[in-house]
Amino acid sequence: MPAPLSVVIPTLNASHGLPATAEALLEGVTSGLTGELIISDGGSQDATRQIARELGAHWVEGPPGRGGQLGRGVAASNGDWLLLLHADTHLSPGWAETAYAHMQAHPDRAGWFRLRFRASGAAPALVAAGANIRSRHLGLPYGDQGLLVSRKLLDAVGGVPDLPLMEDVALARALKGRLRPLDAEALTSAERYQRDGWARRVIANLGTLARYLLGADPAGLRRRYEAGR
Repeated sequence: MPAPLSVVIPTLNASHGLPATAEALLEGVTSGLTGELIISDGGSQDATRQIARELGAHWVEGPPGRGGQLGRGVAASNGDWLLLLHADTHLSPGWAETAYAHMQAHPDRAGWFRLRFRASGAAPALVAAGANIRSRHLGLPYGDQGLLVSRKLLDAVGGVPDLPLMEDVALARALKGRLRPLDAEALTSAERYQRDGWARRVIANLGTLARYLLGADPAGLRRRYEAGR
């Protein structure tokens, strides 16, 4: 019986973090859960392609933009289930068992992982706690928490929205009422928060979300986000 899960990772100059992300995924391979790794690249100029080749990943490329990259990766995959994961997110030990249990018990629902930053201190703990509260009570997990979803359910809601930013929010809204937390963690890079400052980054993220929900153009939001505003 073929392994049911395809992992799709969008990349753009991700050579620094990708090996550790892939290492954390190995338990899915050894347990027979994961059948393929899809790297959907947006024009990397570093060693991302070489690393993908060394990992035995299937390589897909096209214009940058996380929504479009995820969509191309999903289209190139074969699994009945998909794990959409950022290139700098490491899943905690035991994730594969948790994912398998979800796949067996909740085929009509998508799952998200609890967020934890790979940083110590009160600020990362508070920001992660806020993200997990938002995910659980508002039904808005972000992409850095990973998303485990069946192909059937993803197709039913129209696939991954082809947006350059906020595709994760758009997808979560499409999946409203069909999301549940998974009993494992997504350990995510804190680099942007550490660079911009925790409070400033949180305020900027909330502003981006508010502008998106009020109808702002995602392309413009992406430019502001990359500029740290």
